[in-house]
Amino acid sequence: MSVRELVVLGTASQVPTRHRNHNGYVLLWDGEGILFDPGEGTQRQMLRARVAAHDLNRICVTHFHGDHSLGLAGVIQRINLDRVPHPVTAHFPASGKRFFERLRYATAYRETVELAEEPVAGTGAVLAVTGSYTLEARRLSHPVESYGYRLTEPDGRRMLPERLAEHGIAGPDVGRLQREGEVRGVTLDEVSEVRRGQRFAFVMDTRLCRGVHELAEGCDMLVIESTFTDEDEDLATEHGHLTAGQAARVAAQAGVRHLVLTHFSQRYEDPAVFEQQARAAGFDGELTVARDLMRVPVPKRR
Repeated sequence: MSVRELVVLGTASQVPTRHRNHNGYVLLWDGEGILFDPGEGTQRQMLRARVAAHDLNRICVTHFHGDHSLGLAGVIQRINLDRVPHPVTAHFPASGKRFFERLRYATAYRETVELAEEPVAGTGAVLAVTGSYTLEARRLSHPVESYGYRLTEPDGRRMLPERLAEHGIAGPDVGRLQREGEVRGVTLDEVSEVRRGQRFAFVMDTRLCRGVHELAEGCDMLVIESTFTDEDEDLATEHGHLTAGQAARVAAQAGVRHLVLTHFSQRYEDPAVFEQQARAAGFDGELTVARDLMRVPVPKRR
């Protein structure tokens, strides 16, 4: 049985607090694991969340500020220490390659795992196409080069039992129809409909920009920073961040089904204000104000 869920390892911005670890998020998707933005303490948070190094297939870094990347050294060494049996691919801004290399080789250790480096440049690109998803990146607006990531499942087909019955298609013929597209003059289009693939996006440090909207469009789950509350919008813009209200309006306009707010400034102690402002901004879908070590299932297909 496939599992599709977000594991939240940390939700703090800039500095950790007593209740919030630095950033870290793992998307589990049909037997693969994508680690986003491993800040300090990620290796320990993975242990607490019961996520193993063996679960990781990709690492995606949005940008090279410490709260999003200083955990890379420990995670990479743990991948090698545990002798993860499959290759791991790392995506990160090309302009930060020197930072990635310094973190990858921060101390001496024995390399036992194939770790492929695939930097992102320009306005973004398609990074990977697998049977389960297409992974893309889009440029964001932050004082240092930053990218958001989007995962899109290929569309499939949903068989319609009543139409199958009308055409006398049953048993092994259903599978044959799915494979070949036609059985006894009955086409797949006559007895099925398109099943839209799931869409997930990860948007961290950024002002409002085109990339934010492109990443969020039509997502089943959007994980997005809301560093500041709306009262501090000027401060958010100055430092290249979003407020709770801005993030929620993006989600509402994009038709997002489940909005996950995270990356909170240490100045705010009560997370309830983020939910209140997101609702006030007009988002009426499923809403989660992220907490460390929580697991958030990706919504079921429409």
